[in-house]
Parts: sequence; structure tokens; C-alpha cells
Amino acid sequence: MIQPLEWTGYALRVIDQTRLPSRLVWLDLSDYRDVVEAIKTMRVRGAPVIGIAAGYGIALGARGIRAKSKRDFMGKLEVIIRDFAASRPTAVDLFHVIDRMRGAAEKADLRNIRRMLSVEARKIHTEQVAASECIGRFGAGLIPDGATVLTHCNAGSLAAAGIGTALGVISEAVRQGKRVTVMADETRPLLQGARLTAWELKQAGIPVTIITDSMAGHFMKQGVIDCVIVGADRITASGDFANKIGTYTLAVLAKENRVPFYVAAPLSSVDVSVKSGGDIPIEERSEREVTHLRGKRLVPRGVPARNPAFDVTPAGYVTAIITERGIVVGPSRRKILKLFKESN
Repeated sequence: MIQPLEWTGYALRVIDQTRLPSRLVWLDLSDYRDVVEAIKTMRVRGAPVIGIAAGYGIALGARGIRAKSKRDFMGKLEVIIRDFAASRPTAVDLFHVIDRMRGAAEKADLRNIRRMLSVEARKIHTEQVAASECIGRFGAGLIPDGATVLTHCNAGSLAAAGIGTALGVISEAVRQGKRVTVMADETRPLLQGARLTAWELKQAGIPVTIITDSMAGHFMKQGVIDCVIVGADRITASGDFANKIGTYTLAVLAKENRVPFYVAAPLSSVDVSVKSGGDIPIEERSEREVTHLRGKRLVPRGVPARNPAFDVTPAGYVTAIITERGIVVGPSRRKILKLFKESN
């Protein structure tokens, strides 16, 4: 699968995901403010990739800092960090990366601090690629031969680097020789499923059919769907998780129709400081994403719209969480904290 970003040593090259699938456009971002903007506008998206991009963006920003002392440097670095922290509040990978980059800066002396930040950013990127490969290997065993898998939003390499998370599980199952077909929700209002997931799977030669978000229950009831697999932007200590809006609906439908519901995500998406889903901050995006399509108004003037980017699914609807360290079946606070502790 094509990789969504690369570090040149002088700039961060990213795929502009808002231009897919019609055009494959690469952007060269040499200013950290451009990286922040790319994250905000979802040119760069997906919790793990947002974290990777932020790591490189902080390293870019550090190169422009002129400071006479370590204290002065750290003060100016915090300004850059605050810009990244405000870009997408729900994805916890972003905040894990911020903590790591801050820690790397604090350990370095003023002479080599910029180099150490670049090293840390590359290390984060490498770790995420390796994590996606492990998630794929663990999760592939859950996909039956001949299965039709339903997925929502986009959790492939564009979102997670490497082979991706949810799509990484699917592609690894195919690599192992299993016959797998995919149904992908459009994922309204920005159509990440229709635009991005379909594009990635077509590139990989994996059969995919697009359905509207409201069709999922129909196909589950008809017995067409064998399992659901999605990614996650933040998983709490209890196993509740936030993912693209519409995920909760799928989980409820899956339980009603006795369809296994899996979440694939790296441990960097686990936030053990948050006890339950009700405490996850939910990003509310511009209503224009709902009221307009490609600049054309769809909704009568004067009619407002709501646009939460994520919803929260309680752990009770989750069959298993697939991580790079193993699978948590029937996720609970005890099981998640145990896995998280063992990985650190």
C-alpha cells in the first residue's frame, strides 16, 4: 500500500488526502505551520498518521527556533507544541507524540536538540509502521476464509502508515491466501470510505463494494456481513472508544444481528488516563462539511447543521480489540490495563 508521508530531512512530504481519488497530489511542507494546517484540514488524517506528522512538524518547527539558552528554547518549543495540540483534539496519538517529542527535547542539550527531535520523529514513524504489521498478523486470524467484511471510514496505510490497522488486518488475511471481500461505508459527510478506503483496496487488488452508511443494517440482517472491523482514534481504559461518526451505530447493529465487531488500533491509541467514553473530547467540525458538497449548498439557507467528527462506542459492543501486542477479547478495564502495563 502507498505510504501517506515521507521525511526528506528538510521537509515533510504528504499526500493531500482531500484530492483523492481523482488526483494523487503530494505536498512538500517545510514550515511547521503548514503541517498544522494540513492536519486541521484533513489533508493529513488518521490518528497514527496525525501523530507521525506532528512529530515531524515539531522537528521542523524546532529548526527555526533561535534561543540563547535551553530554557528559552523550551519556551519557544511549547508555542509550537500548543499549535499541534489544538489541531485535532480527539486523536490521542497526537498527544502521545507531543509528550515524546517534549521529553526528547528535555533530555537533549542545546547543541544537539534539533537533531534529537528529528531522530525521535523518525523513531515514532518506524514504530507505527511495525505496529501496523503486527496488528495485521494478530487480526488476520479472526477473518474467516470467504468472509465479507464491513468497514467504516478509512483505517489503511493513509491513516496509519505501514499496512494500516483495520485494512491491514484485511490485507494480511488476503496475503495469507484467504478469499476476502469488503463492504465499505461511504462515511459521510466527508466520504473517507468512498474516496479513500475504496481507492486503497482497489490499489491492493482487494474486492470492495461501497454502500451508504444507512445500508449497513440491511446487509447485516440479510446475512451478507460476516464481521465488522474499524480503527479507533482513542480507546479508554474501560474499552470504550471514539472513532469516526457512525461507528456507534454499526456496533449496535452488529450486536443486534450477532455479527462480530472488531477494533484494530495501536497501543498509542489507548488513553489509560480516561476512564470512560463520556470523558473523550469530541471534535465538532464546520457545519459547511454537512451543508455543502464540493462548494455547492445542499441544505436550505438558514437551516443549521451539526457535525461531530466522532462518536463513542461502549466496550460492551466490542467483540475484541486488536493491538500490536495481542488481542483483547471482551475488552474491560482489567484486561486493557494489563496489556498496556505489559507493553511498557
